[in-house]
Amino acid sequence: MHQATQGHGNYLTEGGFWSWFTTLDHKRIGVMYLFTTLAFFIVGGLFAVLIRLELFRPGNLFSPDLYNQLFTFHGAIMIFMFIIPIIPAALGNFFLPLMIGAKDVAFPRLNLTSYYLFIGGAMLAVAALFSGGVDTGWTFYAPYSLRSQTAVILVTLGVFVMGFSSILTGLNFMVTIHKLRAPGMTFHRMPLFLWAIYATAIIQVLATPVIGITVLLIVMERVLQIGFFDPKLGGDPVLFQHFFWFYSHPAVYIMILPGMGIISEVVTVFSRKHIFGYVAIAYSSLAIAFISFLVWGHHMFVSGQSPLANLLFSVLTMMVAIPTAIKIFNWTATLYKGSIQLQTPMLYALSFLFLFTIGGLTGLFLATLSVDVHLHDTYFVVAHFHYVMMGGTVMGLLAGIHYWWPKMFGRMYPELSGKISCFLIFLGFNVTFLPQFYLGRLGMPRRYADYDASFTTWNMVSTIGSWFIFAGFLWMFAYLIWSLFRGEKAGDNPWGAKTLEWQTSSPPQVYNFEKIPEVKEGPYHYGVMKTE
Repeated sequence: MHQATQGHGNYLTEGGFWSWFTTLDHKRIGVMYLFTTLAFFIVGGLFAVLIRLELFRPGNLFSPDLYNQLFTFHGAIMIFMFIIPIIPAALGNFFLPLMIGAKDVAFPRLNLTSYYLFIGGAMLAVAALFSGGVDTGWTFYAPYSLRSQTAVILVTLGVFVMGFSSILTGLNFMVTIHKLRAPGMTFHRMPLFLWAIYATAIIQVLATPVIGITVLLIVMERVLQIGFFDPKLGGDPVLFQHFFWFYSHPAVYIMILPGMGIISEVVTVFSRKHIFGYVAIAYSSLAIAFISFLVWGHHMFVSGQSPLANLLFSVLTMMVAIPTAIKIFNWTATLYKGSIQLQTPMLYALSFLFLFTIGGLTGLFLATLSVDVHLHDTYFVVAHFHYVMMGGTVMGLLAGIHYWWPKMFGRMYPELSGKISCFLIFLGFNVTFLPQFYLGRLGMPRRYADYDASFTTWNMVSTIGSWFIFAGFLWMFAYLIWSLFRGEKAGDNPWGAKTLEWQTSSPPQVYNFEKIPEVKEGPYHYGVMKTE
């Protein structure tokens, strides 16, 4: 048996530097995903800062064409290279086998292949930066994406290749959960993070082929002049919207469901209480995955759909609020009378609850037909989207990174620095995006490089808020990197958590456990057993 299975080594120190590039260890692959996607996040974030500088006041700091490229690459990088892959592929890869008591994922070689497909697709997309850029927006709406003289083909081929990575990762996770659970690990004893990852994997496998086919059709139409979406060639541009949003709205839940799963873990650990409504939270993840396939048309209320279709999509969109509200209620009930510990992961979880609730409630405005007609394509949509994606997914991600950092790297970060970073990001986020709801209500359109002078004050406030976000993330990256080398050594279970990943060493052994654990109870038995 390998030496590490007796506990004499860990995944970080086993082998040399080059061994990382051929590794089949799910933990190493998860770490590579983590740092790769965070690198893309930094690039996408710099584009966001430049966008806000352009919008600080009326007039043009950049040319309108350059501005179009800035927001296109900001959106494409953040969506396809950061927010979709980071929690499932990075944290999911690292912790799924640990949390079910397995030695690895079901298909380790497929796992490594998925990572290199992601890298290959991302490099194709990034190459477009140096080949004339792209100015279509991250949605690649036809017919403009078919006529633009920019490097649309490179970006769409990159998205196509990255789609395979997402599909293979989802398939791998589903098989792993079904086949490799430790003895006694029933579905109803799984941590709720895994329920979220499982629901996400279903969406990845079923929805991602649609976006792959759609962007491939764009390439074929540009290269072969086959009329799918261009009216000049007999195509239908609205058909593109149907295809694109049939994937891209479920993709919203590829982004948010894993973040919700992290919140379920963090809230119960730092409340020292059994999670309230375990079964309801678990099955609400599957309900969200199911309903997400039925609501794509709410992006198209003003595109000429029939009144009946608009009405049905409006009602279905509001139905998504039900399983989401179940989660919010149960997390809040878990907090009630809990022994709450306001450490950095919990602060990010509480930030999630506040910000995501605003994002969800403002989604009801956009699901209401008469209101959406006014708010469509305004900064209200920008603010809503960011409250869901950054206020939800990114806050959940940051809660997860700070919660699992000691387990992943065996080092503690400075707690005070973590709290300062959380405060800066939370404050900056609200200062940046709350004014955009008001600007959208006033009718300020999104995606424009310039605006009417009457919108100046709130745009200045929004840009100043973005500087606080930038400072918060800069501080966070600094202390996390510092902790890798100088941080206090973490124990195996510094938070006193109950799930299986905390029952092995920090950082974990190469094969996770000295012997496969046997599970005899659920993952959240606080108050039933004494914590160490």
